[in-house]
Amino acid sequence: MNKSGDESGGARYGRGTGVPDPVDVHVGARIRTRRLLIGMNQETLANALGLTFQQVQKYEGGANRVSASRLSQIAEILGVPISYLFSELDPAGSTPDAHEQAARERMQRPEAIELIRSYYAIADQRIRHQFLDMVKAVAQSHQREQ
Repeated sequence: MNKSGDESGGARYGRGTGVPDPVDVHVGARIRTRRLLIGMNQETLANALGLTFQQVQKYEGGANRVSASRLSQIAEILGVPISYLFSELDPAGSTPDAHEQAARERMQRPEAIELIRSYYAIADQRIRHQFLDMVKAVAQSHQREQ
């Protein structure tokens, strides 16, 4: 079996197939998530990298691969180690189960990112924990109703 998972020798994804490599998609999603968590738009990241925002869009969607030197720049701008961009990457050949995939997709929704950013904007740790307790209580109440 070749690297892209096709025994016939033809690639299922990657250059020339029109289907981005899953690793490129994962890294792009991590870039997007971190960018949104810190409240940065694509244009700001693009300007810091000397690129167009369209290029950042392609990176985030996995359509274009990010070189090692560019990964280093992006990680520095986003204030994370390079390893952050690869964290939670599934081992080669495995796919996340439906529950795990749904959870990942929920965490990448704009409202989830906005909630997290707002939560950490609350300076008083005691108030943050009270807010968290309230959210948990509402969620548990909703689950009991269903």
